[in-house]
Amino acid sequence: MKKPITPQPPKRRATRRAPDPLTANRNPSVERPFPIVGIGTSAGGLEALGRFFARVPAKCGMAFVVIQHLDPTQKGMLTELLQRTTSMKVVQVKDRTEVRPNCVYVIPPNKDMSLLQGTLHLLSPAAPRGLRLPIDFFFRSLADDQQERSVGIILSGMGSDGTLGLRAIKERAGVTLVQDPDTAKFDSMPRSAIRAGLGDFVAPVEELPARLKAFYECLPPVRSPDLPLAEHDQSSLEKIVILLRAHTRQDFNLYRRSTLYRRVERRMGIHRLNKISSYVRYLQENPQELDILFKELLIGVTRFFRDPPAWRILAKDVLPKLLSGRPARSVVRAWVAGCSSGEEAYTLAMIFAEALGEAKSTNGISLQIYATDLDKDAIDKARLSLFPENIVADVSPERLARFFVKEENGYRVNKQIRSMVVFAPQNLIMDPPFTKLDILCCRNLLIYLTPELQKKLFPLFHYSLNPGGVLFLGSAECIGGFTHLFVPIAQKERIFKRNGSTVAGQPLNFPAVFAPSPMTRREASVPGRRPGSNFQTQAERLVYDRFAPPAVLVDEQGDIVFFSGRTGQFLEPPAGKANLNVLAMAREGLRYELATALQTVSRKKDTVTVKNIMVGVGAKARTIDVVVQPLDEPKELRGMVLIVFSDSPPPGPRLGLVADRARLAPVRPRCGNCSVSSCAPGRRCRPPAKRCRVHRKS
Repeated sequence: MKKPITPQPPKRRATRRAPDPLTANRNPSVERPFPIVGIGTSAGGLEALGRFFARVPAKCGMAFVVIQHLDPTQKGMLTELLQRTTSMKVVQVKDRTEVRPNCVYVIPPNKDMSLLQGTLHLLSPAAPRGLRLPIDFFFRSLADDQQERSVGIILSGMGSDGTLGLRAIKERAGVTLVQDPDTAKFDSMPRSAIRAGLGDFVAPVEELPARLKAFYECLPPVRSPDLPLAEHDQSSLEKIVILLRAHTRQDFNLYRRSTLYRRVERRMGIHRLNKISSYVRYLQENPQELDILFKELLIGVTRFFRDPPAWRILAKDVLPKLLSGRPARSVVRAWVAGCSSGEEAYTLAMIFAEALGEAKSTNGISLQIYATDLDKDAIDKARLSLFPENIVADVSPERLARFFVKEENGYRVNKQIRSMVVFAPQNLIMDPPFTKLDILCCRNLLIYLTPELQKKLFPLFHYSLNPGGVLFLGSAECIGGFTHLFVPIAQKERIFKRNGSTVAGQPLNFPAVFAPSPMTRREASVPGRRPGSNFQTQAERLVYDRFAPPAVLVDEQGDIVFFSGRTGQFLEPPAGKANLNVLAMAREGLRYELATALQTVSRKKDTVTVKNIMVGVGAKARTIDVVVQPLDEPKELRGMVLIVFSDSPPPGPRLGLVADRARLAPVRPRCGNCSVSSCAPGRRCRPPAKRCRVHRKS
């Protein structure tokens, strides 16, 4: 018996759906999870949030986490109020709430909140009321968890909460949006973020959702960092390096390709460009974008007392041993490489001051910190030593009271700590290093450099440190195969001590433009310019006619070919193999200033004068001026450089590097009639003083 045939429903014709920009182009090697957007706001935030969510589609594919300063004694009503403005689900967060797309999550009152693997966790606030910074706290957690997928938005509010959190998001190549302060009910928080240069998009709150949506529609999918770039993408990335080098004079060829590519992808998303080749074209047509990309690549991962356990070990164990047994009135020399905006250099100065305070006998020991960075704007900011109020999250109240001065716009480092630090721009890869150091801090900089470059830097660090000197690295960095050069003091905290070993069979890669070269190579480097009778006559005539003080003549490599006068006060033969390079022979305090001047002369072909250089230490210290002049005439000396030394009147404060002298105020000229030093043409004489007939009437 045959079974009855049941009619089948007609097959439904498949309809082709438009690809979702948040999930398109997925394959096993690439992935794009939904973005988690943190929104920070304070006073005036309810109105701004309502206008924001009114323009966010219900199926946007994103999750939103709202952090607002709430009264801990009041029941939270923000959830109900926001639900009226959006069709997305709005919930108040409970501990271990898993984040889902197309939902809005609101922080409850009297709680801090963090994110771990896409799950929200609630914590009781550690800081007292009035010092809590819940926005910074969550934004930092968001950046650590979501990396380049993190998004931070700052809306209306008072204070500066959120600024440090936005910096953490930008450090991880996330995207940041800020409400236009002119449209905010309270503009302190937006202005703080903009003043710090942290807003990728600054617009009225109604426009921010569209900007965010457009960014993610154009952003390429997240790639695995282990996957090689396609050949055409690799070629485009190399072109970007070439354009950066031509525009900024800085070579990013030795930066990790994954880091460089992530930053480029981020800028492509901001400009809605889908191909890296299109971004190359955009860079060619818009040179100002090269400046922005340069800044993006130099965003520093820094804050006060970053990795507190490491700083505690440095303060309690390392510094006391370093100070014990030092001669009276000696100077501890430290170098903070990649100092960014100065927080780490000032941190080192603070714990050194604390260590001196706890020591039984200091014997007049002092600290000199050289803090350097490639970003000149960051150096200028570090010199200002003014930081926002939200540093209270990282600096204890006791340290704030001891080492900072409260001002209207934040906290300024006091004079005691500022006097220990000298800031200067420097390229760690290309410029000569500091030497005879007791401490070298290079934290969270090496992770951005290729392994090949790291292999060159560790022997250089070893060369720069005194025997027993301390190398302090970041938490994600290690010394690799150079265990014979550095012995761990605290392995987990990445604190090491220099031992007496050397790199056998390998020459030191000295990264200076005027690099020290062996004496045996000097004559070969300048063909046809061996000193002879005519050569000596011309050089002596030039020196004696133009300059009376001691001087040296150097070639293109910085090797000395002629001495004039008593130069031993400024130069001394280095230990080891004979070397007549002027940088190798420069005495204590002169080498870095001289290297900077030589590089400037090599680049600009113009005379450079450096004043008030402190040479030597202790009682033997003296202040000198140096003139570095390129030579075009006579033709026998063309291409060489003349370096002239002279004594200068000792300045009041210690000046250190030339880059730090901009802080000195110019001296006002005296009045020609009554010799009142504060007088100037058109200005009134300051009493009490005998005024001339002209100024008496004023």
